[in-house]
Amino acid sequence: MAGTEPLVLRRRIAADHPAFAGHFPGRPILPGVLLLAEVVEALRAHGEAADTLTIQAAKFLAPVGPGAELTITLNVSNRGGWRFEIHADGVLAASGSLAAP
Repeated sequence: MAGTEPLVLRRRIAADHPAFAGHFPGRPILPGVLLLAEVVEALRAHGEAADTLTIQAAKFLAPVGPGAELTITLNVSNRGGWRFEIHADGVLAASGSLAAP
């Protein structure tokens, strides 16, 4: 695990991402599972063993639409896992935690 400094990754969600085609016509929203996949990818990008973690909690607080700029912030939790927040265009869209099983 990294030190106590938060890990931060920024990523733009493509406006033509295939998930938007059927989720939902007329008001496209990125599925929550894809937001969680972005958290796992952020951990991998920083050299963390994300494949051994399980989701302990996840709250989806605001929709994420096409072209959104995500800021994923990860902090080491006191239980040996990670706490995460995902902001989409500056709005808190999701938060939660991951830990070893």
